[in-house]
Amino acid sequence: MKKIFATLLILSLCFCFSFNASAQCAMCTANAEMGVKNGNTQTKGLNSGVIYLLAIPFLLVSTVGVVWYRNYRAK
Repeated sequence: MKKIFATLLILSLCFCFSFNASAQCAMCTANAEMGVKNGNTQTKGLNSGVIYLLAIPFLLVSTVGVVWYRNYRAK
């Protein structure tokens, strides 16, 4: 029980003190920088799309982990 509480505490602290990251490939970065200089607001949509594409693998891996853990604990 202490391990679960410690893990949840560490995860919650990581989420509370996380930094805003906008990860992009080189071509996306060049297009986004040109958009900012020209006053184009499409760069926010580009950043949101990148974050959306990054979130899907994390959700899939966590789902597989939860299913595996439940099946492991059931034995």
